[in-house]
Amino acid sequence: MIPKECKRLAEVDFPVAEVSRHSAREKSIRHGHPSTLHLWWARRPLAACRAMLMALLLPDPCDPHCPAEFKEQARRLLKPMPNCGPATTDLELRKALLSFIADFANWDNSANATYLECARGLVRAAHGEEPPLVVDPFAGGGSIPLEALRVGCDAFASDLNPVACLILKVLLEDIPRHGPELADELRRVGREIKEKAEKELAEFYPVDPDGARPIAYLWARTVRCEAVGCGAEIPLMRSFWLCKKANRRRALRLVHEKDPKQPKDPLNMLVSEKGAWRFEVYEPKSEAEVRKGTVTRGNATCPCCKMVLPVARVRAQLSAQRGGADVIFDSSSHPSPGGRGSKGEGGPRRLGGARLLAVVTLDENKSGRQYRLPTERDYETVWKAATKLAAVATTKLPGGLHAVPDEVISLNEIRRVSVPIYGALTWGDLFTQRQKLCLATYVSSVRSLRASAPVSRLCALAADRLVMQLSAHCRWKPTGESLIDMFGRHAIGMVWDFAEASPGFGQDNVFANWIMQFARYIEFSGTLDPRLGQAVQEDASKSSLPDETCAVWFTDPPYYDSIPYAHLADCFYVWLKRALLGTSDARPFSSDLSTKDGECVVDRPHRLSKSNKDAQYFESKIGAAAGEGRRIVSRSGLGSVVFAHKTTEGWEALLTGIKEAGWCITASWPVTTELSSRLNARDTASLAASVHLVCRPRPDNAGVGGWEDILRELPNRIGNWMERLSGEGIRGADLVFSCIGPALELFSKYDKVETAEGREVKLPEFLEKVWEVVGRTALQQVLGTAEARARNSAAGALEEDARLTALFLWTLQSTNGEVRSQKSGVRRTKRRPRTRRKKRTAERRRRDMC
Repeated sequence: MIPKECKRLAEVDFPVAEVSRHSAREKSIRHGHPSTLHLWWARRPLAACRAMLMALLLPDPCDPHCPAEFKEQARRLLKPMPNCGPATTDLELRKALLSFIADFANWDNSANATYLECARGLVRAAHGEEPPLVVDPFAGGGSIPLEALRVGCDAFASDLNPVACLILKVLLEDIPRHGPELADELRRVGREIKEKAEKELAEFYPVDPDGARPIAYLWARTVRCEAVGCGAEIPLMRSFWLCKKANRRRALRLVHEKDPKQPKDPLNMLVSEKGAWRFEVYEPKSEAEVRKGTVTRGNATCPCCKMVLPVARVRAQLSAQRGGADVIFDSSSHPSPGGRGSKGEGGPRRLGGARLLAVVTLDENKSGRQYRLPTERDYETVWKAATKLAAVATTKLPGGLHAVPDEVISLNEIRRVSVPIYGALTWGDLFTQRQKLCLATYVSSVRSLRASAPVSRLCALAADRLVMQLSAHCRWKPTGESLIDMFGRHAIGMVWDFAEASPGFGQDNVFANWIMQFARYIEFSGTLDPRLGQAVQEDASKSSLPDETCAVWFTDPPYYDSIPYAHLADCFYVWLKRALLGTSDARPFSSDLSTKDGECVVDRPHRLSKSNKDAQYFESKIGAAAGEGRRIVSRSGLGSVVFAHKTTEGWEALLTGIKEAGWCITASWPVTTELSSRLNARDTASLAASVHLVCRPRPDNAGVGGWEDILRELPNRIGNWMERLSGEGIRGADLVFSCIGPALELFSKYDKVETAEGREVKLPEFLEKVWEVVGRTALQQVLGTAEARARNSAAGALEEDARLTALFLWTLQSTNGEVRSQKSGVRRTKRRPRTRRKKRTAERRRRDMC
């Protein structure tokens, strides 16, 4: 066993660059990855969790308290491993362990029997035959407990949200317990659900008369122009592009109709008192030919009279349409939906609401995707779906639930779930009528199936996957001719022109494809050691575990106000609640919506919000959770907290909670876990790295520290750490926050810190000094000269504003988005011109950093 005094690898060194590279690469891996089971926001890369766990579990061979038996067994286990060397000395053994950790972080080695045997052997050498317990109280998507099972530990995972708990139960209990047999049963049951749903939905997604199959319907919400003498319908379109590939371009255009009394295609016309214009699909020769969209920052421009409808009026008109995702039909008569004066059979005439702009089809006789204008038949099938939904929606399920979610969207996180201000007041309003019918059909099929509990859970998750793709908040991506699901960002905002995907039929059935992905993951994970974890639903600040029971308390808590987990999870919760009715898993879904009370987040303030979850609330909750971690961790155990936030307020709230809970922070390692191409990083200074804070239980008699001694030691500690991490490619804001760990060790190792006069120094005051020293050290890097010598140099002649500007630009550097100038060799970051809003955001960030 590791002595209490022995340092772990994570406290002295860590292969930051290699683990960062493997973590970033893992974002693009899907086959065999647990992220295919279900979306959970800000899921930690397995590579980072696996590497940090090994570094937390293994002792440092260079520490004098490191057991000799561990060194002997570690040398034997590492000898056949590549890149580990002979490791004859303690320093060489440390380097060999770090090299193994870096290689093991590679996805290609995660299921390699040789690496797995070595990793589990090292853990047994450090902790004995009884597996150490790893606890994650904010388990979310389950990356940390899953990797704990992989390296041979016991895992206890908990989360407050029922959706996360269902994912954890499948990931940590069902799949390891049943293995490949579960995959076989899942395929059989999934095939039955697919066939039943396809039979019920076929008439609502018909094949074109020429045999082409529609795969997506491109819609636009609409409002009416309020200019005098116009009254035209304004389709809210971000862009007129349909396909924007280099060798293939398609777009929509409006052509003036010379004779509006005898229109060629009334269904695809915009009619105004000043004339009429019809839509056409064409092949533009250049980007200049394609007109700009009709909506900018919520303001709509009429394509007929060019007048601008302000955002307030756009919101008011969409609110009257309950978000504007559905077509408004005239149900009193039955002419075709072509428009004024058109006659014929079919559904009722379209009066307003969503407008179908184009239909994306696949034709076996033609290459690539084809684009056509909508026909009367397209609107007729929408009307039929709406008619069928009217009967389905009134059906009462057990417990009084309606088949279609009618739960009201909370206004407490309106800045991230902003659709209520456009009239989408319930979770059912996020979907078109045809989408609601499709989802209700699949959910009903899952609810009525006869299968084991694990298969029922997996089928419910597969049906839940459809929610992401069958929503009126999905976008069409012209550059890739593909669908962007509704959670391209950590928010649910208004999407003016949306893509309605087909659920697919035959081999292209979306539900069946998710079932196949689940089965492949189950078979892939079956090659691992069938160790079971435990997943429970509980508040992180009220752990059910007894004192001193875990070896590692490792968690990734919510990042202050970055992601409103419970508010976003409600979108899945309402459908899972209906899919799991009558099963043993229904109890956590018995409330109206997912649990908000007790969630450890900050709700961004808003005039419609009634939430009291502010910075003080977050600090108290994170402190209570850290206190529970301090209670359940053994005396020789360690803790690790992953955090990433762009403001000092978020960090201060986290660190105050951890320090007050009795932890001493001993190290911090920034691991690049994000891709620069993600939506959240575009045109922003978003953090690319997540900082892994390493913590050790502070002794009960830690004593009082001297403020003057800490201030004297702080510059050297931060300077050495910045130099160390700069060599690993960490820059900008990532580097700023990565200096917290070694700096805070000086402060948090004492019960309290006092000045020479006996005044107690609180953490916020200390952090102010940390930011000050970090800024001074960073400025030294930017200007290439030390502060003490700056007076005699050209750099030292810079005014205060110039120094602040230089420091501000340095903090905007991205860890993984840099380019190197061929002329000067100076590192620069790709930037685009900022709008006024981005400039204001940048100014606030400058104040935070400087």
